Amino acid sequence: MDASREKPDDAAPIVFFDGVCGLCNRFVDFLLRRDAAGRLRYAPLQGETAAAALPAEYRDLDTVVFRDGERTLVRSAAVAAILKRLGGVWRVFGTLLWVIPRPLRDFGYRLVAANRLRLFGERETCRMPTPEEAGRLLP
Repeated sequence: MDASREKPDDAAPIVFFDGVCGLCNRFVDFLLRRDAAGRLRYAPLQGETAAAALPAEYRDLDTVVFRDGERTLVRSAAVAAILKRLGGVWRVFGTLLWVIPRPLRDFGYRLVAANRLRLFGERETCRMPTPEEAGRLLP
């Protein structure tokens, strides 16, 4: 793998996630496997990057937060935008999510989020990057 794919540029969008949530970590694993081009960076909401880049009201949410330039999205809007950024068939899925009215999308998102720790477990510590992920997972 060449160096440009291992370490994305500073302008790359950031997926902020709950570092101790089992579902959130699985979502990040899913994205890392499909983001071979290194389009995205990842940071736990409990980390230094989130503290420096996001206002407190975003860091206190129990949701995924997607920061793409000046735009910050949460819940289902964040998931849809992230999938679109992956490209390929995932772009189609992300676009299809936008067709569903936001209140309905967010209702489904909140339903899963309310039960995520019970269904998918909780980690004692935030996710640690592998050597291959080191440039993409921010503190």
